[in-house]
Amino acid sequence: MPRIDLNRSGEMEVFVQVFDRGGFSAAARTLGMTPSAVSKLVGRLEARLGTQLVRRSTRKLQLTTEGEQFYERSVRVLADIDEAERCATADAAPRGRVTLNTSISFGTHVLVPLVPHFQVL
Repeated sequence: MPRIDLNRSGEMEVFVQVFDRGGFSAAARTLGMTPSAVSKLVGRLEARLGTQLVRRSTRKLQLTTEGEQFYERSVRVLADIDEAERCATADAAPRGRVTLNTSISFGTHVLVPLVPHFQVL
């Protein structure tokens, strides 16, 4: 029977946070983990996938080609998970970007005063 890894989305979240926050330490602070735990988790992820996702140096982190692809797909997967969870809640409110095409005068006088009602804090 094949082994099922139940925390792949957690690994993706940590990996994405490393690059969204600019490093292991910042991601660790955001996630409530230690920098070494974050580094080890990314290392285990690379080992499981069998490819290097990150080029590490003392000054910066850089995604490999595979890392860039994995990052982009991980962001989409995590957004889909968030959306699935929002849809599952009984009091789910509509979310997303609103795009409008209108005249400048209508936008200025009618729509601009309504913008605060649509902003999420």
